Amino acid sequence: MKALFLAGGFGTRLKPITDDLPKPMVPIMGKPLLERNIESLKKHDIDEIVLSTCYKPHKIKKYFEDGRKLGVKISYITEDIPLGTAGAIKNAQNFFDDTFMVFNGDILSDINITDMINFHKEKGALATIAVTQVDNPSAYGVIEKDENGFITAFKEKPKPHESSSNLINAGVYIFEPQLLNEIPSGREVSIERETYPLLLQKGYKIAVYNKCSYWLDLGTPGKYLKIHKDILEGIVQIGEYNFNKNYQHISKTAKISSSVKVVGHVYIGENVEIGSNAVIGPNTVLCDNSSVGMGAKVIGSVVWDNVHVGAGATIVNSVVMSNCKVDRNSEEYNSVLTQNYSHPIAV
Repeated sequence: MKALFLAGGFGTRLKPITDDLPKPMVPIMGKPLLERNIESLKKHDIDEIVLSTCYKPHKIKKYFEDGRKLGVKISYITEDIPLGTAGAIKNAQNFFDDTFMVFNGDILSDINITDMINFHKEKGALATIAVTQVDNPSAYGVIEKDENGFITAFKEKPKPHESSSNLINAGVYIFEPQLLNEIPSGREVSIERETYPLLLQKGYKIAVYNKCSYWLDLGTPGKYLKIHKDILEGIVQIGEYNFNKNYQHISKTAKISSSVKVVGHVYIGENVEIGSNAVIGPNTVLCDNSSVGMGAKVIGSVVWDNVHVGAGATIVNSVVMSNCKVDRNSEEYNSVLTQNYSHPIAV
């Protein structure tokens, strides 16, 4: 089975992290989110990937190339103008002549892909949509289903009295190729607002896969920090890291002074150097080749690679992007730090 990633979003709400980086390339525990999701697919024997790109596509292609280094085959299709979710899928029609999967490129979930494929086949549906449950669905498009697990209605941002469902679209789909014939070409089309309601109107079966216990979209800097906190606290497992078993991961190549205080759930990457009397954690990620000066504190934050945190600096609940130098004795709270600026964030 082949998979299509919709990786063309501009990541507007994630700025300034996405000022120069496509959203699917934002690192999760030091690797791009897209790479993490491709690694997950490989475990379910899906090794042919199509990437639909739009925003800074050269950065995605330069990193992944033909996919050989990840053990997969990657093909690319690029939109000259944004085509919407369904338009991007239609644009990739030539790649698919059998059942295929589609993923929004900005989500992290624990969906069991093999189980979802088996469910789709059992249901005999034209499409299967993975859903997740939320406490307050009024900010989302809500999915209503019958007792047999088939969708009966889509309601966009309903008020509490307008729907009894708390199921929302998780951005993971399985489609039969004939679905592509129901999407018009050459214009922007939303799969949520246009295609799915049309399929229901025409009487097609759309199944609901409701076995997703963890789901989060990489929408804002606050959510970016939450994803790392959830990984560090063992709420979701990613890659080779299982923080349920070991709540600290410290690379063997890290150089840490004996007086450093490492607190709680922490990830410390390759060639990290930490000076005396520094405090690291809890819920902190220090990526490869970063350094933390004497007496500095890094708490509840994600520090990318090649960063230097000056002596005596304090960083709390913040994201420090690659190649930043944080001034000595400075204080940063609830911020995204780029090479030249500190940007406050709502977290």
